[in-house]
Formats: sequence, C-alpha cells, structure tokens
Amino acid sequence: MGQFFHVHPKDPQPRLIAQAVAVVRAGGLIAYPTDSCYALGCHMGNKTAMERIRRIRQIDPLKHFTLLCRDLSEIASYARVDNSAYRLLRSLTPGPYTFVLKATREVPRRLQDPRRKTVGIRIPDQIIAQALLRSLGEPLMSSTLIPPGADLPMTDPEAIQESLGAQIELVIDGGPGGIEPTTVIDLTSDLPRLLRRGLGDAPGIDFDSQTGGSP
Repeated sequence: MGQFFHVHPKDPQPRLIAQAVAVVRAGGLIAYPTDSCYALGCHMGNKTAMERIRRIRQIDPLKHFTLLCRDLSEIASYARVDNSAYRLLRSLTPGPYTFVLKATREVPRRLQDPRRKTVGIRIPDQIIAQALLRSLGEPLMSSTLIPPGADLPMTDPEAIQESLGAQIELVIDGGPGGIEPTTVIDLTSDLPRLLRRGLGDAPGIDFDSQTGGSP
C-alpha cells in the first residue's frame, strides 16, 4: 500500500512536499490536488511511470498528458509562445486552463501530438500543486484522475487511497477535489480555439468558432 500524506491546503508542510517530490524523482506515481480535479502525476522523463498511468486509467496511447508548470518563464522552455499567446497566458494564469502549444525540443516526443507536435501545458492556481512544482524545479507530467469507465474524476482522497493505494506510491490529501476539468484552449493558430469548456472562464476573448475534444 502506498503512502498517504495529510497536507495542509493553505500552508503545505515543507517536509511532506519534499518527500512527495522524492517519490516523483524516484519514478513513483502520486495522486495530488489541482485547482480543478485530483490528478495522477509523475516525472516527465519517466516513460515507465507514464505507461503505469495509462494502465491505471486504461487510456489509449493517443491520449495526451499535460505538463504542469510553475510560471510563464518555465512554459517558454517547453512551448513556443508568440506575443499574442503570451498576453493571453499572462491574463489567464495561474488558473484552471490547459493550453495547447507547439512543443520545443525539451518536450519528450512521447508527450507530443505525433502529427501536430503540440503539448498541453497549464499553470495551476493551487497551493499544494504550486509547492510541489517549486520543490521539483521542473514540470510535472499529469493526467486527471478519472477511473476507467467513469465520467467524473475521483474527489475523495481516502477513496483514492482505498482504490489505488496498491498501484501508486503516494496519495496527497489536500481536501476534497472538484469534478469540473480545465478549460482547454488551442493557441497554435492566429485565433485562440476553444477545445473544451471547463472550469475556467475566458471573458472578452474571441474564440474561433470550432470546438472539439480535449488534448
């Protein structure tokens, strides 16, 4: 059975955050809270950990992961951001948004859309998630914690531990989670394209009229 940490939602204990990051660096999987839903996370360079998440969630090889970043400067290392995209990112982050951007060479190919060479990136507005990212010093590879066959993500950390504790190394209890996913915005074209309406509002933005599935 994996570990279970009660982490204060407003003042995360540095010792527990450091231990969680050590789990990630050692190739382990963690369940942790974000500003939208609970998610599964692992080191972005660990292919084995990524495949374990795929098996747990029973998702196909074409289902993409998201890179959680600390801030805009970190995004610039992993995605190509022009001036208009930067202005939008600055206005909406941190927050419950996932942005589809052209990937740089720093992004492992297995994390990119094989045809478009894009990657999903977000900056969470959640204290525990931000503490993890600061301590890790690099992005966290992430996937929303939706059980196989379910329509909604898991929200109760104790239920996550009961269900997945034997398959992952750590569950971080940061309080109840949400059920609404992020809003997904494609920034690879001249106009932002709304791929999924979710938790994040985008007032005053003229979206392309096309909509589609999540990245």
